[in-house]
Amino acid sequence: MSHAPRIHRLRRAVTFASAAAIGACSSVSTDAPASPIVLTQRTPCTGGTSVVIGASQGVRVDCSNGGTTVSVPGNGASYLIVPEFVTENPALDQLVSYRMFADNPAAGSISARRASPSSAAATLSSLGGHRVGSEIVPPSLAQMQADQILRRKGRANYRAAQRATVFNRSPSFDLLADVATPAVGSHRSFRVLSSFSQNTYATVGARLSFAGANVLLYVDTLAPPNGFTAEQLVAFGNNFDQTLYPIATSAFGAPSDLDQNGRVIMLMSPKVNADSPSATCNTIGYVAGFFDTVDFDGPSDPNSNQGEIFYSIVPDPAATVSCAHSVSDLGTSIPATFLHELQHLINFSQHVVVNGLQPGASWLDEGMSIAAEELGSLHYEQQCPPPACRTNAAQLFPDSSQGFANGFLYDSYQYALLPDTASITYGDDSQNGFSWRGGVWLLARWLGDQHGNAIFQKLERGPSDGIADIEQATGESFPSLFTRFGFALYVDSIPGSPRSAAPANMRFVSRNIRQLWARLFVTSSGASDVPRESPLLTYPVSRDSSLSVMLPGTTTYFRLNTPPTAARVTVEFSGPVGAAFSPTLGAQMGIFKLP
Repeated sequence: MSHAPRIHRLRRAVTFASAAAIGACSSVSTDAPASPIVLTQRTPCTGGTSVVIGASQGVRVDCSNGGTTVSVPGNGASYLIVPEFVTENPALDQLVSYRMFADNPAAGSISARRASPSSAAATLSSLGGHRVGSEIVPPSLAQMQADQILRRKGRANYRAAQRATVFNRSPSFDLLADVATPAVGSHRSFRVLSSFSQNTYATVGARLSFAGANVLLYVDTLAPPNGFTAEQLVAFGNNFDQTLYPIATSAFGAPSDLDQNGRVIMLMSPKVNADSPSATCNTIGYVAGFFDTVDFDGPSDPNSNQGEIFYSIVPDPAATVSCAHSVSDLGTSIPATFLHELQHLINFSQHVVVNGLQPGASWLDEGMSIAAEELGSLHYEQQCPPPACRTNAAQLFPDSSQGFANGFLYDSYQYALLPDTASITYGDDSQNGFSWRGGVWLLARWLGDQHGNAIFQKLERGPSDGIADIEQATGESFPSLFTRFGFALYVDSIPGSPRSAAPANMRFVSRNIRQLWARLFVTSSGASDVPRESPLLTYPVSRDSSLSVMLPGTTTYFRLNTPPTAARVTVEFSGPVGAAFSPTLGAQMGIFKLP
């Protein structure tokens, strides 16, 4: 019933300096000279047996009926080869062995090796803690466990057969301007989730401390002493009411309004602090805030507050409840958490309450929530172009962006370290938690760059299937989009070439991803989990039959350098020893001719 909470991960504050679809077997048009790629066996292209590709052009090859052997022009040309499995079927959650084979590659194309199936499996099961700067932060086991429990409960509670009885109040979904605002200082009680694992609730009393046009801020009457001053609380509330709420609703649309108060409630309670015992704060982090779908239940559920509510921790500088949290700490951590959870609330209310569908696909929902955090960063970046508002003039992000930027920047780097084992299309926190989050943010950001941020509102209203949502919102096939997205992560800033060398539909617009990763590397001071300037590696296409592995919903990057004396080179993407792929994997291969 409850939605998965967002866990605030402990990170050292770091500063970041200098921080048309491709259809199956179709090409992106440029003015570069072109040569044909010939498909010589299996899965021939619809409408012919060859396609034209020039320098800085890419094609997608459909391999879903088994595998594909492709003949590419040689004579010293270099290619980026991007195999992918495009599916969001969680039943396929297992490593898939495959072969990437070339009959005549240039020797020593790159000194890297793919993992064997056994070593890749070991990597998945032994992911250690991550480090930013000098601070080590182990994986958030609390986050993984809570996310799994609450997602399962939330989906089970809102099966199609139950919707008619759960949502039988026929609420208005428009914000009502004439609803009387409760008086500041008035009190009401709430039921608050006090244990994620046990699904237990507690009753708290709270005082309305701030009433804005968009947000009603309640503070638990048992909040620890020495928290907000009256002036600080008004400034805190105004930030959420006048800045953060409009950022979220402008991008994702308005939430439902079950309680018809025209606002979202923000409840700050030590019960949320207590959800993260002090013994775990310095090891697995703490829950900074969450959104609970039980509040969308009708009056028959005793734990439902029957309204749109965001729950957060309260200041506790003396650590009387759990770990210490100063007012300043909350000013850094809670705004990004609010944007993250408000997107979840909007997503859920649009899919389930307004449109009567199942909850949105969790992977796409998570990607948009991280995009919501990034929109907070973009707001302050636009207010403070460099070098303004920066402690260090070399920073990419202003100081005001730090609480919003740390998450998507670090997580996207971790994704680029594991693009073949951090599944985008059905990942969750049990599978490379930080990495898959980075992947879904990158996809959401690329979609926003390609189609404008208005696409986010379209995705909120989709049919609750992630791939179908994206196809409906973009009017394009997801396999084609996924190939272009895979290209963009590498060719957006090809070393030694201008960004404009890649076609516009294979680039990011609002971000230079390589620049962000390079700055993270510089500021991480040799941390083992930020090992190099660019986390994304390419691997050689070889003559041997050694196997590689990928999970469904992932991609891998190979580079093929052809010999100057070879007119053509044949590349095969197939199962082991040429075996056919299962059609359910959605196997495909992108080929990009490097400049």
